[in-house]
Amino acid sequence: MFGIGGGELVFILFIVLMLFGSDKVPEIARTMGKAMAQLKNATNDIKSEIQKGAEANGLDSKALTDITGNINAQINDAKTNLLGDTTNLTGNLLGDTATEIDKVKEDIDTISGPVKRQM
Repeated sequence: MFGIGGGELVFILFIVLMLFGSDKVPEIARTMGKAMAQLKNATNDIKSEIQKGAEANGLDSKALTDITGNINAQINDAKTNLLGDTTNLTGNLLGDTATEIDKVKEDIDTISGPVKRQM
């Protein structure tokens, strides 16, 4: 419920009890319950009006799902066209970097080899 745990809920109830007193808490709870019911009814009315409007224009839930699926497919196609195939790019980049690192390590070993022996 809104990410509120049991301890937090008890703390909030305690604060409400301290602010309003034990006489007003049931009245406040009743008022909050009525307000939440009205909000839920208003939300359901808005959803039904939107759905009726969509059906009147020839759109149903399946058509909307198809449209969003097509839009997502077009977006993915555009991404692949713009970015290209990045799997080969990263593979080549990592391979080239690893070979260069190995070359530098060998160079350091050849340079520091005689120095190490002298110490």
